[in-house]
Amino acid sequence: MDALTKLNVLGLVLAAVFLGMACVKSQRVRAWRAAVNPSAEEVPDSAFTVARVTFVALAGVCVYMAVQGFGVSDDASWDDSELTSAVNGATGALDGSFDYGDPNEDATIEFDGDEYATTIEDEIVEHGGGDAPQFGADAELTGPTLSGRASYRITADGASKSYCVHVTRTHSGNVETVAPGLPGDQAAVTMPKYTYAVSSQAGEC
Repeated sequence: MDALTKLNVLGLVLAAVFLGMACVKSQRVRAWRAAVNPSAEEVPDSAFTVARVTFVALAGVCVYMAVQGFGVSDDASWDDSELTSAVNGATGALDGSFDYGDPNEDATIEFDGDEYATTIEDEIVEHGGGDAPQFGADAELTGPTLSGRASYRITADGASKSYCVHVTRTHSGNVETVAPGLPGDQAAVTMPKYTYAVSSQAGEC
């Protein structure tokens, strides 16, 4: 239970205490005061009325704040269904995607697994849905990238499940293009094209 949830629960407990105090009979309070301080002045009925109204109002405020707090807590954390949906959506969006390397770049340049982790995190957040937070998803590279392959452990704040995403990058050709602002043959550049195969599974990698 996180700190915000504990605070919300405390608010509900206080609301119950205030309601309990509002329900205490005036005769019982008078008897207690008489036992503690027999010479004390009599408490008028209007004072008990004001006290009950005050306690009920305080209980209402506590309940309202707790309900709002639970809403904030829910918006700030992931649940398992949100993470499952987000990982499935991100996997579908990334599988078959492609990008281009720098012009005239060696097509065998090593795959940067750390950089691609950010891409996965962004896609998970994007596919989290309206109720899921816009932060808190983590794609942890589980080992060094090998021959354009990498695996990532996917977790999210609040979710108990984890997922493993496997990524394979292949050089799928070259693209000829023209660099603006350069004359003639100098404008011709070649960019390597990389295609990504992405799959996911529940559990650890």
